[in-house]
Amino acid sequence: MIAEQYAYFPPLIAGLNGTSAVLLVSGRYMIARGRIAAHRACMIAAVGASALFLACYVYFHAHAGNILFPCQGMWRTIHFAILIPHVTLAIVIVPMVIVTLSRGLRARYDKHRVIARWTFPLWMYVSITGVIVYFMLYQWFPHSEELRKPTMKGIGSEGNQRQRKI
Repeated sequence: MIAEQYAYFPPLIAGLNGTSAVLLVSGRYMIARGRIAAHRACMIAAVGASALFLACYVYFHAHAGNILFPCQGMWRTIHFAILIPHVTLAIVIVPMVIVTLSRGLRARYDKHRVIARWTFPLWMYVSITGVIVYFMLYQWFPHSEELRKPTMKGIGSEGNQRQRKI
C-alpha cells in the first residue's frame, strides 16, 4: 500500500504523461500547418511536462519504493509486454529529446527534422504507455481497496484475489 502522503503522485504522474502526449500531437499538428511559433510553444511545454513528470516519478519511487503488479498469468504478461519497452524507450528518449529540442531552438531545422522523425513517435509511445501502465497498476488492478477507484469489472478479478505484498 502507498502511504497517504504519496497517494496523489500516481495520478499526477499519469496526468503529466498524458499532457505530454497531447502537447506532442498539438505541436505536430501546428508544424504541419506551418505555425512554427505555436509548434515551438507546444514542444517546449511538452518538454516541461516531461521534466516535471521525471522529477515527480523519481521523488515518488524514492519514497514509496517499487510498486509491483498484483496479478499473475495473462495480465502480468501483458503488463510486462507494455512496461519493458516503455522503460527502455523512456531511457533512450531523454537524449533524443534534448538533441531534437536543441537543434530546433538553434534553428538547425534540417538536422532537427531528421531526428524529430524518430523522436516524435518514440516519445508518443512512452507518454501513452506511461498512462496505460498507470491504469493497469492503480485503476484496473489496484493493490488495495483504499486505492480502488472505478475499475473494469471482470478484468483481472483472479489477480485481485491473489495480491502480492508490497
